[in-house]
Amino acid sequence: MSISLVKGQKIDLAKEAPGLEKVRVGLGWNPNISDTGTDFDLDVSVFMIDENQKIPAERFFVFYNNKTSEDGAVIHQGDNLTGEGQGDDEVIDVDLSKVDSRVKEILFVVTIYEAEERKQNFGQVSNSYIRLLDGDKEIAKYELDEDFSTETAVEFGKLYLKNGSWRFQAVGMGSNSGLATYVERYT
Repeated sequence: MSISLVKGQKIDLAKEAPGLEKVRVGLGWNPNISDTGTDFDLDVSVFMIDENQKIPAERFFVFYNNKTSEDGAVIHQGDNLTGEGQGDDEVIDVDLSKVDSRVKEILFVVTIYEAEERKQNFGQVSNSYIRLLDGDKEIAKYELDEDFSTETAVEFGKLYLKNGSWRFQAVGMGSNSGLATYVERYT
């Protein structure tokens, strides 16, 4: 049975899915009909962060142009350019057994591609969620129900290591300065 998470809630994966090594992270959203004159393209980026809140090396930043982390633990399954259709719009596979020992957090951020130029924000997006799966079985899901009326980037959630155990936190924190803010913060 899947756990429905609320903003800020944390779960211990060792308790919820004992023995879990490979977790699939599905993210989804639906752009609202709008008059911005161009399609929406939302992108998932993954920051693998060390104890100093920095990525240990460039290839620990995973996105549509770098689909596999340096340690092979995180694999981005591809960029969905429209968000159309049912189910997950973008999928990230994480092999927890391969995560580099320097990495303490794996952060999932969704941004709107060229948001400023296209005059788009998350207030024009609905049904946003992040979910964790063990194979086809959903472990937990967090549906973002906040109104991100000016934000162009949202931190959906994060996997993090605590006392030798991987946990997940539903974050739901937005930024109106796009992906650049996160890149500057973690590099």
